[in-house]
Amino acid sequence: MITLKPLFGCPIHAASPHGWAFVRSANRSCLIFLILFLLLCVQAQAQLPAGTTDTTQQPAATDTTLLKQANDALEKSDYTAALPILQTLSAANPKDAHILFDLGLTQDNLDHDAEAEAAYRASAAADPKFASPHLALGLLLARDGKPSEAHTELLAAANLAGPANDVDTAARALRGLAKLDLTNNAADARDELLTALKMSSETPDDILLSAQIAEALNDLPLAETAYKRLLAAMPNDPATVAALAHVLRLENKLADAESILTGALAAQPGDTALTAQLASAYLAEDDPSKSALAVPLAEQLHQQHPEEASVTRLLARLYAQTKQPAKAEPLYLALLKQTPNDPTLLDDYGANLVHLARFADAEAVLKRAVADPKAFPTTEDLAAAYSDLAFSASENNDPTMTLQALDLRAKVAPITAGSVFLEATAHDKLHQYKQAIELYKQFLDLPEVKANGKFADQEWEVKHRLIALEQMK
Repeated sequence: MITLKPLFGCPIHAASPHGWAFVRSANRSCLIFLILFLLLCVQAQAQLPAGTTDTTQQPAATDTTLLKQANDALEKSDYTAALPILQTLSAANPKDAHILFDLGLTQDNLDHDAEAEAAYRASAAADPKFASPHLALGLLLARDGKPSEAHTELLAAANLAGPANDVDTAARALRGLAKLDLTNNAADARDELLTALKMSSETPDDILLSAQIAEALNDLPLAETAYKRLLAAMPNDPATVAALAHVLRLENKLADAESILTGALAAQPGDTALTAQLASAYLAEDDPSKSALAVPLAEQLHQQHPEEASVTRLLARLYAQTKQPAKAEPLYLALLKQTPNDPTLLDDYGANLVHLARFADAEAVLKRAVADPKAFPTTEDLAAAYSDLAFSASENNDPTMTLQALDLRAKVAPITAGSVFLEATAHDKLHQYKQAIELYKQFLDLPEVKANGKFADQEWEVKHRLIALEQMK
């Protein structure tokens, strides 16, 4: 039995005795196909004129012993023993697509990627209608970080196999295409997976892929449903629980996320993925008491994985949120040595400098953060950075920069009570009292200011400042 290394997920098996032009599955339908295929071969042989041999279907008679030895070794997964035999056979039969395919699979399983790629390409060239080498080559190229070339080969495999020829190979190729397209073309990935599912039964890997595709398409309810289906098939699987919790956080179902993570951690204490997700769920609640619960979890993770940037960043954010900016600073500096131009990291660091009351330093860092607006992953992240820059500039007594930052923010996000307040005080500092008065009044009329006492301090300050400005007229 030869194993095709998959792009992701479970192994793909292929039968390789010489003369078999298909990739074998372990399911019963493929066994029936194999029996029918062999019967057809026998029938075709019987129809040849007496005393003749179909030399197009098998190598020279002198290779029969070597073929048997190669097949025996492959059935035992003894690739080291199979390799020299197949090299001898391929040298004697340089145009035999199936021997070349077996050689490629053997090299592949021995992690001889360059040699395997060459053998697969030679096999495909020897028989342009043979789909299996394209499938195997596509999976190999995907693993080697060559997605464009892998896509070409997997598409060729799917087209050559087709549902009318080799359903198993076609379905496997489509699944490989879906995994490749997941990142850059999730809609195509969805269609490819759906087509594959029409050819073969759904597996847990398919459910996982469907969840990832739904998440990439921002269909969070569908992703949640898929992860729950997968969890039903694989109870308490840490990776699945973590993935479901991530989606629940994105849906702002924080209590649900905490519940499943707490239960999973009770069953598997110390699991890295679950611990990270629970700490992230606590952080997302923007509640100091929850953040305090998250800090020891993140500290534990950081001790276990000190070189993991995502863990370091999580801990730094938690320190900042729990009013421990001094502890956060060395973590941010270490992260910036690795990725000095990461705009969201610069924004986080700049905000932490504000907490340290180092406003001039914060303004300088935040100017760097917004230098390339297109580098931000979302407009929400960009708007947050402009807000941080406006605040740091205000605290640094730089009203001109405050107004510039707010003007840029207004192009990507609606106004808030905070942005109106900062704009009003900036005009006030520049002695532009007419604009300041209008904005102070606008601030007081905002529903979010009237609705609760969240801006009580600013409201008190604005009311008294308006009295002073009215007296100056």
